[in-house]
Amino acid sequence: IFLFVFCFSSQHKDAYQAILDGVKGGAKEKRLAAQFIPKFFKHFPELADSAINAQLDLCEDEDVSIRRQAIKELPQFATGDNLPRVADILTQLLQSDDSAEFNLVNNALLSIFKMDAKGTLGGLFSQILQGEDIVRERAIKFLSTKLKTLPEEVLTKEVEEFILTESKKVLEDVTGEEFVLFMKILSGLKSLQTVSGRQQLVELVAEQADLEQTFNPSDPDCVDRLLQCTRQAVPLFSKNVHSTKFVTYFCEHVLPNLSSLTTPVEGVDIQLEVLKLLAEMSSFCGDMEKLESNLKKLFDKLLEYMPLPPEEAENGENAGNEEPKLQFSYVECLLYSFHQLGRKLPDFLTAKLNAEKLKDFKIRLQYFARGLQVYIRQLRLALQGKTGEALKTEENKIKVVALKITNNINVLIKDLFHIPPSYKSTVTLSWKPVQKADASQKRTSEDTTSSSPPKKASAGPKRDARQIYNPPSGKYSSNLGSFSYEQRGGFRGGRGRGWGGRGNRSRGRIY
Repeated sequence: IFLFVFCFSSQHKDAYQAILDGVKGGAKEKRLAAQFIPKFFKHFPELADSAINAQLDLCEDEDVSIRRQAIKELPQFATGDNLPRVADILTQLLQSDDSAEFNLVNNALLSIFKMDAKGTLGGLFSQILQGEDIVRERAIKFLSTKLKTLPEEVLTKEVEEFILTESKKVLEDVTGEEFVLFMKILSGLKSLQTVSGRQQLVELVAEQADLEQTFNPSDPDCVDRLLQCTRQAVPLFSKNVHSTKFVTYFCEHVLPNLSSLTTPVEGVDIQLEVLKLLAEMSSFCGDMEKLESNLKKLFDKLLEYMPLPPEEAENGENAGNEEPKLQFSYVECLLYSFHQLGRKLPDFLTAKLNAEKLKDFKIRLQYFARGLQVYIRQLRLALQGKTGEALKTEENKIKVVALKITNNINVLIKDLFHIPPSYKSTVTLSWKPVQKADASQKRTSEDTTSSSPPKKASAGPKRDARQIYNPPSGKYSSNLGSFSYEQRGGFRGGRGRGWGGRGNRSRGRIY
């Protein structure tokens, strides 16, 4: 009967029906049916639904070879109005744990993508929005890994607009990991590489971050959500796409609660993570409504990490039992952020602070700056002569970054010691890759080796009764061989924490 249909398929509906019924037969009949049902599918449009359903039965057969054959042939059913349905079916089949089947499904989806990208996306997004969790998860990962491999003639502007529209629907209810994947998908679209496109993405992230809501530092999910979103926004910022909304939120709501922050991730310095993000964003902050107020909050937080010199006892020794603990990583972030925002209000230190507060700040700066020189010298001595493999040891990697941190702080402090304070120096944050600098920037960088702030600035505070400098026995002094670098580790996202309490999804086959 198969031979008969092969020769006269267009005229023999009953014979084709017999092939469809073959899916209920033995292994041989099923294998033949898996090949012939799609082969003659186009000749019997009135049996389209029956044919697709029969092929689906074969896709769920117990015999793995039959399943694979049936899946491989599915793209032949993807014609006209059937294509979105086939895409929906293939998306559901992504839940297969058989690697060969899974690869076949991926290849089949890619092949129908090239027939009709929008129709294929319709099937994928249908399952992302309504399917089982495992199907949703794998469909999102498929999009995040395969879209970028498709040629431009497939991913047209219209198709990319469809992806953005459907993604916005999904983003109404996502987990943290899903949000990160969707940002990867959207940021890779050609139409969103423009300034207006990146601005759209920033607004999308801001909406996810819920910057209009009250910040709750004691809620790990709230903190996690903000940091996840901010991490996705940071690469989008530029001189044309401003970070103002995020920087404002951090200054007004996060900095005042820095010590109260909680995180669901163990072993992470959440405060440092926040300060690093703020520092990265501060470079691209535009005009801020409450600039003076927010600069004051940033300044006050900076003072918390810049101690006054210890009091001197009558015998010339320190009156206190402990030296101040200098947290260089924190100070690098805060000082950099203050330096960036201070450019927008250059008279803040001279006109907005009273003389006593300015004097106090310069004493702190000088104490910190002189202490830096000890650490810089010791770090350089420890790294002297080391090249290649020697610098790749964990201990030396830490020292290299520590040297970047201390040099950065030194440059920024020297700027603030100018009269009036200057905001012209450029530094690369210690955890960021070094950019090629022009000659003037190289000179600034080389100048970080000098031993102390300008003499004129340091002369004033000498009248103060306190001992200005006693080298602290902190992390970067005598214990250089064993100190723990504060920036190690980092906030690890993608924990799959629910942001919208995604509800129960339908179960079972819904082809």
